[in-house]
Order: sequence, then structure tokens, then C-alpha cells
Amino acid sequence: MPSVKQTKPAPKPTAKKKALRNETARMPAAKTAKVNVSAKPASASAGKAAPKRAAQKLAVSKTSPNGGALDVGSHAPAFKLKDQSGKEVSSASLAGSPYVLYFYPKDDTTGCTKQACGFRDSHRSFGRVARVLGVSPDSEASHARFAQKYGLPFTLLSDPDKTLANAYGVWVKKQNYGREYMGISRSTFLVDAKGVIRKAWRGVRVDGHIDSVLDAAKAL
Repeated sequence: MPSVKQTKPAPKPTAKKKALRNETARMPAAKTAKVNVSAKPASASAGKAAPKRAAQKLAVSKTSPNGGALDVGSHAPAFKLKDQSGKEVSSASLAGSPYVLYFYPKDDTTGCTKQACGFRDSHRSFGRVARVLGVSPDSEASHARFAQKYGLPFTLLSDPDKTLANAYGVWVKKQNYGREYMGISRSTFLVDAKGVIRKAWRGVRVDGHIDSVLDAAKAL
């Protein structure tokens, strides 16, 4: 009779192997990450967006009234500011008559005092042709002291936020002994009865300036 090979029964799993199988069965299947092949690299999209932002900034700077854009033939900016007595003065209240708007750095300093006294001494002559108004960032109280000290008979406007100075482009970067700072560039503007700038003097030198402004005002 042929011999029959007896198959040995598989060994029963031990308690340790049962625990391992159970643990493996409970583990979640690993997920495969999806990749969006249609997405563009971030660097490429950022490179295209940058020129657009630059173009927008350039457009703003071109249309900005700052930086000396206002000149002869431009319409004078509208404003409302307080004078040395705390009274509000507006461009609307000046409409219909010519006026001189002169910007100066600071009350009671050498150049500014000389300029103010020059307008004071010619006040009667200006009264026949145009109203004179001085503008600086100084406070109303500072203007009041300045006007009283030197007997200034004309209006001094307080522009502490440099709103009007920026509108006329006279709040600029300056240099003095190698130091850079922001300040008023001494400037004067002659505005006609229709609110149009008829004459502009920038970077004014005080000597002879008052006569030039008076002559221009008489020629309106």
C-alpha cells in the first residue's frame, strides 16, 4: 500500500500574534495625496502680478497734486483753515477777488520775519489789488503772537497737518548741513478772481520778492 503523508495541522496562533493581527486590522488604510497638475507655480503668478502693482503706484503719483504739480493755469485748491484769531477762512470766502497766498517755514524766524514785514510795509498797495494771506504749519496762537509782535495787518493761516502745503506741493524734503528733513519750501502763489493760479514763485528769496508779487498783482 502506498504510503500516505500526513499533513501536520497549522500551529495555533499565540496570544501575541492574535493581538498583532487585531491591531493591524484596526489601522486605517493610507490615503494617497492628490496633486493638482493644473495649478501654476506660485513664483510664476507672483511674477505676473508685480508689474500690475507697480503700474498702479505710478498712476497714483502722476495724478497726485503733490510734488509741485500745481502751476500757472491750475485751479487753486479748495481749503478751510483757521487764522490767528481762530476764525475760519475758506477759499470759497475768497472767491470773486484776487489773493496772494504765501507759504513760509516758521513764525518769528529771520527770513520769515523779513518777508512778513515786507508784506506789512506794502499792505496798503496790496489792498488795492489783492488780499495777502500767509500760511505755515504753526498754531493759531503762534500766529497771533507773531502778528502782534510785528504789527502784521494781514491774515495768517494755520496749516498744522500740511494739508494746503501738500496740495500746493510746497511740503518737501530739504537739506541743511547734510541733514535731510521735511519742511516748507518758501513759495508764493497769485490767484485771480476766478480761482486760477496766475503766477507761482517757488524757492523764494526774500530780497526783492514783495515788489515782484505786487507788480504781478497789479497786472491782473
